[in-house]
Amino acid sequence: MTASPAQRAAELRAQLNHHAHQYYVLDAPELPDAEYDKLFAELQTIEAAHPELQTPDSPTQRVIGAVLPGLTPVRHVVPMLSITTETDTTEGGAIAFDARVRRELGLKEGDPPVDYNAELKFDGLAINLRYEDGVLVQAATRGDGETGEDVTHNVRTIGQIPLRLKGADADLPPVLEVRGEVYMRRDAFEALNERQRAKGDKTFVNPRNTAAGAIRQLDSRQARDKPLSFYAYGIGDVQGWALPATQSGLLDALAKFGVPVNKLRTVAAGTAGLVEFHQRVAAARDDLPFDIDGVVYKVNSRELQLKLGFKTREPRWAVAHKYPAQEQVTTLLAIDVQVGRTGKLTPVARLDPVFVGGTTVSNATLHNVFEMRRKGVRVGDKVIIRRAGDVIPEVVGRVPGERASYVPNFHMPRACPVCKSEVVRERGGMDHRCSGGVFCPAQRKQAMLHFAGRRAMDIEGLGDKLVEQLIDAGIVQSLPGLYKLGIAKLAALDRMAEKSAQNIVDALEKSKTPTLARFLFSLGIRQVGETTAKELARHFGTLDKLMNASVEQLLEVPDVGPIVAASIHTFFAQPHNREVVEQLLAAGVQPKESAGEADDRPRPLLGKTLVLTGTLPTLSRDEAQALIEEAGGKVSGSVSKKTTYVIAGEEAGSKLEKARSLGVPVLDEAGLRALLETGA
Repeated sequence: MTASPAQRAAELRAQLNHHAHQYYVLDAPELPDAEYDKLFAELQTIEAAHPELQTPDSPTQRVIGAVLPGLTPVRHVVPMLSITTETDTTEGGAIAFDARVRRELGLKEGDPPVDYNAELKFDGLAINLRYEDGVLVQAATRGDGETGEDVTHNVRTIGQIPLRLKGADADLPPVLEVRGEVYMRRDAFEALNERQRAKGDKTFVNPRNTAAGAIRQLDSRQARDKPLSFYAYGIGDVQGWALPATQSGLLDALAKFGVPVNKLRTVAAGTAGLVEFHQRVAAARDDLPFDIDGVVYKVNSRELQLKLGFKTREPRWAVAHKYPAQEQVTTLLAIDVQVGRTGKLTPVARLDPVFVGGTTVSNATLHNVFEMRRKGVRVGDKVIIRRAGDVIPEVVGRVPGERASYVPNFHMPRACPVCKSEVVRERGGMDHRCSGGVFCPAQRKQAMLHFAGRRAMDIEGLGDKLVEQLIDAGIVQSLPGLYKLGIAKLAALDRMAEKSAQNIVDALEKSKTPTLARFLFSLGIRQVGETTAKELARHFGTLDKLMNASVEQLLEVPDVGPIVAASIHTFFAQPHNREVVEQLLAAGVQPKESAGEADDRPRPLLGKTLVLTGTLPTLSRDEAQALIEEAGGKVSGSVSKKTTYVIAGEEAGSKLEKARSLGVPVLDEAGLRALLETGA
């Protein structure tokens, strides 16, 4: 019997909520994104045809997109109180708290240890989630503890937060307020700032402030564009539900309701348990995917919590045990420039050493000169330094205040500080780069690995460890030096037997006759990928013609615009780079000439950009890319408005989702093959 629209909508909501919990909370998806999208689209269709079936807990209501005139005050039924902070970051902080609890409980030496629930102290924004009959009806900030702000429209965009609690209706509390922290993962924060830099917009100071700002936006689209997460740590108002006897039991119960609760928690017995937890989390702190500024200890027994009660507005049964601060103020002494493996020049702040994030920091990144301008940072300023996890310490900004005297703005050098090659900046770009390429010592390892890569010169066996040994030992100083390697030199290296050395020598000899396209790609010219290298080889036919081409001549090549043309011309205009190419030719490398402009093979995908995602039935990723490029198309690794088609196979992920959101046509393998025939 066919289900009614109401029955089917209920089924779809249950399925989608289940799969969202598996994906966002448990990190164990059971369904490919494409299948989830089908269920979601079906529910949208039913709700559009029958608006009366739309419910507040429907997954379709996560993103509302309405701009509110202002945030409405919300008075908390149960005040959101703060807890005492223990600023002694050593084990003494845990010892002192346990001693206070035992004293308040009248325990004596020899009495059993007190059990505590030890949890993480998340560095985010406290939120109260109110569920009525299992459905999320309101989300509010802490505010002053008595009154917060209604931010339901933004909290609904957070995928981890269930719009409906798990469990049978009869088992769900009539009222349950869940309290926890909205935060932003470090990787999400870094990706967000990279997007901001690419757009030339201001970057954000830290994950905590960014998460708080996103939640307090009037437009929920602003929150949606900033990926937020959530962990629960407690409760507020509760009606019609018998509370578990312990804090650990409470968190377990919330997890069963589908609410995300962090797994890095434990029941710790007495001082020894607290100290062990504090030290264990401290050791793991840098590896966590999010920021914490301490841990929290709570007497585990709710009965003992009631007995201990409150001191003013803080519970006697809980404390936040802090770790060393991750932001500190110091003086910017000087600005140096560092050249990275890919030639990018990064201004680096030399600082008056300061202890931050558990270590002494004397250097911090300034990212680029444009970010320095936005932050108004100059030598001699008092600046805020942030260090979180393994992220390189950065200068967040200057401490407001007048300078004692005029200090000029910092300017990037015109010549590379390592090899003296010209420093260039692409039109509209934020980064300055050394044009020395294959010559610059700072770029040597990266250049050599790229040169030897499978898609370039394909020198089998010349990987990371061997390249590192060759360069660090001073055996090879440049790309041409690879072809002077003999078996004796290679066999003398660590973990290199004579047979392995012979294989490397043979691979080097075999690599001497690449196609012109492979050779061009191997040089690592900025903006020249495989497709562009093939276009250049096809158009010019010989290396000599390309090396001496003007910008105007380069612009005649399909897929080559002003930025790419300028990059190629600048590369070959550098005497150092030409010298390296000439030395490679002298060492016996002989790129095979291409057909040149006379090549009139059909190229139906000329000027089109495709993105591959998922697993195709018969074609590997490399085979599909080769076919697309042979037809004149370009394969990109990311989806944008400029993408012509997305080719999707099984288990296609976020690229497929983005294509649909942007309205980019999606094809399967059969569609790709048809496209290769007709181009449309």
